[in-house]
Amino acid sequence: MKPKVYFKTFGCRTNVFDSQVMMSALRDYDVTEEESEADIVVVNSCTVTNGADVSVRGYINQMNKQGKKLFLTGCGAHTKGESLFGTGKVQGVFGPSEKMKINTLLSQESRFYEIGDLNYIDDAIVDEFVGKSRAFIKIQEGCNFRCSYCIIPYVRGDARSMDEAKILEQVSRLASNGFGEFVLTGTNVGSYGQGEGRNIAELMKKMSLIRGVRRIRVGSLEPIQINESFREILDEPWLERHLHIAIQHSSDAMLRMMNRRNRHASDVELFGMLNAKGFALGTDFIVGHPGESDPIWEEAMDNIRSLNLTHIHPFTYSKRDGTPSSLMKPEVNGTLSAKRMLELNALIESNNRAFRNKMASTPLEVLVESAEGNDYMGYDQFYNKVIIQSSEDISGDWITLENYEVYDEYNMAKF
Repeated sequence: MKPKVYFKTFGCRTNVFDSQVMMSALRDYDVTEEESEADIVVVNSCTVTNGADVSVRGYINQMNKQGKKLFLTGCGAHTKGESLFGTGKVQGVFGPSEKMKINTLLSQESRFYEIGDLNYIDDAIVDEFVGKSRAFIKIQEGCNFRCSYCIIPYVRGDARSMDEAKILEQVSRLASNGFGEFVLTGTNVGSYGQGEGRNIAELMKKMSLIRGVRRIRVGSLEPIQINESFREILDEPWLERHLHIAIQHSSDAMLRMMNRRNRHASDVELFGMLNAKGFALGTDFIVGHPGESDPIWEEAMDNIRSLNLTHIHPFTYSKRDGTPSSLMKPEVNGTLSAKRMLELNALIESNNRAFRNKMASTPLEVLVESAEGNDYMGYDQFYNKVIIQSSEDISGDWITLENYEVYDEYNMAKF
């Protein structure tokens, strides 16, 4: 009987893809979705915040108490791998560039530390996504931006794009295996093809022509990446009606401190255009960055009310050693950051409910992803949660809902 391997994936969709690549590369092991069954646990880590590091370390400690054989990869391998390896917490550490070697690495009898490099380009093709209804397609790696707070370019490298032919082959294989929704991911996904005469919009058009492709979602874009070529696809029926556009803050003073390229005036224009087209709009937002004074926060809240946001992925600022922000003063008190976070979340939750009420006559196209009894859960084209009550097994199905009720955190229907 082959040893069983469990993958614990932290962080972003890029890590979800990388975990699937590693699962597909295993030959002498069986993958299990049950942590308790595992002989080996591969921890695909995130290091974007201190909280992410704490979660990874806590999980590793927990698994050590259970006697699991542990291996660390992902972004945290570059920042915390050496210390975790040095203290004997893990059997081996390997960087994301080494993931295709996983079968050989897990088979080594001796402990190892193989961090790899930051210039690799993925050429792996996967045919399946274990335990997923949607397929995640990594189209690029790395980032050329140098936002003052961010450590990710130092652990993922500069931006580089995957081969278009391999991306399309992967989409075709997954579509033939029954996947209809595809989520494009990467470190800075909108930079796909930069400097190579390619762009993400053209790639998405080619994907849409593949038989079986029903909906294409795209990960976090920068405002400047919603350019003319991308605007040309905004009315395409296969494009999700939700866009996640990372602004990180809505005060120009703070955006300058963060070394960001966007400014509020242009963000308002962009988000207004997309709102008029009926898009649900999400963003990343950092609360409590050094220098975020009361006047700056008040300005930010006034500004963000004009952006028509319906979704938000907020972070409390987390100091990352080696970044310019880590040296900035004055720091913002944690209690104050938490208060501001609550204020921000309350605003966006209210916006989301108002958006769903406004769109309540719009049929929802839902891909059912999970079930609990007769309650099935999925996400619609606006990336809002939908619960469907059904006596039939509709797991994995596409359901069109014309009649549904709007609740605080989700829509509900019977089918």
